[in-house]
Amino acid sequence: MLRHLDIRDMLIIDRLELAFQPGLNVLTGETGAGKSILLDSLGFVLGWRGRADLVRSGAEQGEVVAEFHLAPGHPALALLEEAGFEPDETLILRRVNTPEGRKTAWVNDRRASGDLLRALSDTLVELHGQQDDRGLLDPHQHRALLDQFGALGDMVAATRAAWTDRRRALAALEAAEARLATMRAEEDFLRHAVAELDKLDPQPGEEETLDARRRLMQAAERMRADVARAAAALGTEGAEGAMGDARRWLDGVADRAEGGLDEALAALDRALVELTEAQSGVERFAEALSFNPSELEETEERLFALRALARKHSVAPDDLAGLADTLRTRLTQLDGGATEIAALKAAADRAGAAFDTAAETLRAARREAATRLDAAMAEELAPLKMERAVFTTLIEPAAPGPEGIDLVTFTVATNPGAPAGPLNKIASGGELSRFLLALKVCLTGDDSGLTMIFDEIDRGVGGATADAVGRRLKALATGGQVLVVTHSPQVAALGAHHWRVAKQVEGEVTLSRVVPLDPDARIDEVARMLSGDTVTEAARAAARALLDG
Repeated sequence: MLRHLDIRDMLIIDRLELAFQPGLNVLTGETGAGKSILLDSLGFVLGWRGRADLVRSGAEQGEVVAEFHLAPGHPALALLEEAGFEPDETLILRRVNTPEGRKTAWVNDRRASGDLLRALSDTLVELHGQQDDRGLLDPHQHRALLDQFGALGDMVAATRAAWTDRRRALAALEAAEARLATMRAEEDFLRHAVAELDKLDPQPGEEETLDARRRLMQAAERMRADVARAAAALGTEGAEGAMGDARRWLDGVADRAEGGLDEALAALDRALVELTEAQSGVERFAEALSFNPSELEETEERLFALRALARKHSVAPDDLAGLADTLRTRLTQLDGGATEIAALKAAADRAGAAFDTAAETLRAARREAATRLDAAMAEELAPLKMERAVFTTLIEPAAPGPEGIDLVTFTVATNPGAPAGPLNKIASGGELSRFLLALKVCLTGDDSGLTMIFDEIDRGVGGATADAVGRRLKALATGGQVLVVTHSPQVAALGAHHWRVAKQVEGEVTLSRVVPLDPDARIDEVARMLSGDTVTEAARAAARALLDG
């Protein structure tokens, strides 16, 4: 709830500090005294969009600070944590404005955006007045208000989950149908491509192997003669024979050389081993150069076929095998597409039926809640001198959506036989105030921590009706906090805390002052509200009677 409001240099307020209390807080004063400025200033610090020229003339900037107390579990705590702020039971909002319109905001001494202020304001303050388009008069909010009244949150959540499942199932079906349509459009291509790839049966790395073999065969004729000459040079008529002769000659004299030839003989033995390995390598390569004349043609044909198919599908030759697997999978999906579509359609039908069931269950609960709300409104309207008015919660079919299949509208008929219509189109100013108050009384559940503000909602009513309005405002404030801007002495007398707003002229400057009233000052203020500028003893007596009542 709102604990403190500190205003600096806003319009005709130079400096103002207000300490609000739980219960019913009333602000009174003559028309034009500045009561609306208080609401404008509070709306400014809460991020509401309003008038731009708020800075007091001659001031460098205007500033508003609002301090709220947050009970454990207050929804503002979750918003703060989500935004990266440290949650605390004390929430301080500060916002400044320059004459040029530059606005800066802080939340607990950290810079914050206007969007965060507005999000927090929805959990902190609720404003009601005769032009209450933020809440009860907005038909777009009526369904949520009825659900809140009927405690239908679990049913709404179940319907929303069923809607999500239905949407996902339909999306999966549509995607599968689109994929199948695309594949059917290219069915001929898929079947031809898969058959062509299967016939060629490309293998990873095959293109490189074939290319190397082809180049070897193309160079074979030029290499054969040289390889043969090399083989001859290494054989018995060449190096092998000469080295063998040298080995025998040295071996014949080695026993008389006193070891002088041992190293030479060992080296010669090693050379003969290496020579043998060289001969083997040359022989193997010579065998590789021997091939069937048609093998080169066959190798080239397959190599060119691989490369042509790779160009056709715009892939590397080594990727043809993977492409074949991919196209084969798509063809399998095509062949099994009808089965998949049937399964997805069945799933979508089941999800649709589940949503229909949840939506119909929610509709029945809404109708029952609407009956209870209409009865509760009838009980509330009678003491407000509107016993002949009829409030009806209209439930009509709407396009299916996350919250069901219902359009909810609050309608009224102010007199028997008169046509019913939307609240803001049928009721007059005073009637509208009472309708809104009765509706708020019926709809308010556990709103602890939420500050409700009523801006002259009692306008156009007086006497016993005004007293009934005040008593309902007092009941709303039980266990919570209500701020009322009022011109009604009956309402003012029922407040637990009372402030008077007045204009003062200091020199050539007009300023607005807000003064908390003690019991004696309250008597004078209520008497002024009863009698006007001249406060008589009779008016004071009447004021005491109201305050004591």
